[in-house]
Amino acid sequence: MKKPVNVVGVLSMVAVTLGLAASSGAVLADPNWPSKPITIVVPFPAGGGTDAFARPLSAQLTKQLGKQIVIDNRGGAGGTLGAGIAAKAAPDGYTFFMGGAHHAIAPSMYPKLDYDIEKSFVPVMLLATPPQVVVVNAQRVPVNDLKGFIEYAKKNPGKLNYGSAGNGSSHHLAGELFKMQTKTFITHIPYRGAGPALGDLIAGQVDMMFDGLGSSSQHIKSGKIKALAVASTKRSAAFPDVPTATEAGVPGYVVSTWYGLWAPKGTPKDVVDKMTAEVTKALNSPELKTSWLNNGSDTPNLTGEAYGRFVSAEIKRWGDVAKSSGAKMD
Repeated sequence: MKKPVNVVGVLSMVAVTLGLAASSGAVLADPNWPSKPITIVVPFPAGGGTDAFARPLSAQLTKQLGKQIVIDNRGGAGGTLGAGIAAKAAPDGYTFFMGGAHHAIAPSMYPKLDYDIEKSFVPVMLLATPPQVVVVNAQRVPVNDLKGFIEYAKKNPGKLNYGSAGNGSSHHLAGELFKMQTKTFITHIPYRGAGPALGDLIAGQVDMMFDGLGSSSQHIKSGKIKALAVASTKRSAAFPDVPTATEAGVPGYVVSTWYGLWAPKGTPKDVVDKMTAEVTKALNSPELKTSWLNNGSDTPNLTGEAYGRFVSAEIKRWGDVAKSSGAKMD
């Protein structure tokens, strides 16, 4: 005769297990993930560099997963506002965060962040690595090349200004580093994202930007803004006629931006692994390879802990740049 199952005991064990999970803040994995739409928090308004890569990626993932990938733009405070919102999201595999170089800079520029990019998130993978580009409104800045721009800036100290995605963004640090290396004085004007800054650059409200090539590329091609140099070690395949900053007269001015994906801490590992596999597949699709090339980026291959170590190294690197350039909050 079979021994009867102690139903009460089994239920008690289940209750204890669920109680422990709840008390530790853990979220049980959804075995059918994804069974509903997934949100990617983008911490800048639409039209910026992060958005330029996030939207094609979300479209490709939607096609692959059969579930809608929703972009949630949360701009403000140099990308730190959106990061704080994403860090507090339920770690159930239905919220991810797409940030970038700005979030490796933020610890050096913002003394009181309500999140820690290394501790509040699980690193998923590096997504794109476009170089920065020096762009001007040709109607406001009467120059033909970077050498002419530097000469003009030196003759008119304080007259020129540059827009950025916000205090502590890679645009801001790239500008301060440029000023330090060229011994020029250009006024910094922070915006809530690269999109609004680009809009004002095109409209002639600001003179120039040190922008990620991903967000500037379409406007360079249309002739709305003029590219003077890319801040990379080699010319961009998308813009072979634009010289590097070194070729144009600023030796060693190399500033690449990058964008990556994180999940809130506590997100189940199997979900993170599945998302990593799906994003890897998406990045290797013909559609995204073409999109990335047009936006001046290679397709990186850096995931998980290796990506986490990359972020830690970037925090140190940008901290050194912030200290040596004297960059500060405006």
